[in-house]
Amino acid sequence: MPTRRQMLALGGGGVAALIAPPIVHAAQVEEIGMRGRARGEHVWFTPAGLAVAQGTLLRFVNHDAGNSHTATCYHPALFDRPQRIPEGATPWDSGFLLPGEAFEVRLTVPGVYDYYCIPHEHAAMVGRIVVGRPGDHGWLGAAVGAGDLPDVALIGFPAVEAILGAGRVMAPGQS
Repeated sequence: MPTRRQMLALGGGGVAALIAPPIVHAAQVEEIGMRGRARGEHVWFTPAGLAVAQGTLLRFVNHDAGNSHTATCYHPALFDRPQRIPEGATPWDSGFLLPGEAFEVRLTVPGVYDYYCIPHEHAAMVGRIVVGRPGDHGWLGAAVGAGDLPDVALIGFPAVEAILGAGRVMAPGQS
C-alpha cells in the first residue's frame, strides 16, 4: 500500500504531465540510396518505390563508389521533361552527387512522384515515391502517357499499388 507521500508525489507528477507542453516528434526522414555494381554495368535507386506521409524529408545518398548520380523529378521546368509529379509540387534536381554526397527534399503535396538519374535513365535508374494515399485531399495518381521517356524507364517504375501495399519496393534483383 503506497504511503500518503508517495500518492502526493504521483499526483504531482500527473499534474505536471497534464500542463507540460506536448513533445514534438522530429519529422520523418527516409533515405533513398543510389547504388551500382563495381564495374558500372548496373545502377539503381534503393528502394525503387517508397510510400511516405506528407511532409516526409527524403535524403538521396550516393552509395556508389564508381559513379556520380542525380535525383531529378520529371517536370517541364527541369530539362523540358514531361510532368510526372503532382500539380503544385515543387520540382527538384539534386545536381550531380559524387560518392558519399547527399541531397534532401521534402514532399508536401500528396500524389505520385516519378524521378530519374540524368546520366542513367536509359539504364532504368528511375524511382517512384507515393505521398499520402488515394482519397487524400488533392491526391493525384501516376502520370499517364510515356512522353519522351525511354521504354526501359517506363518499365522500371514500380506499380503504385505495389508501393502502397508493401511500403517500399526494391528494383528487380536488388535488396
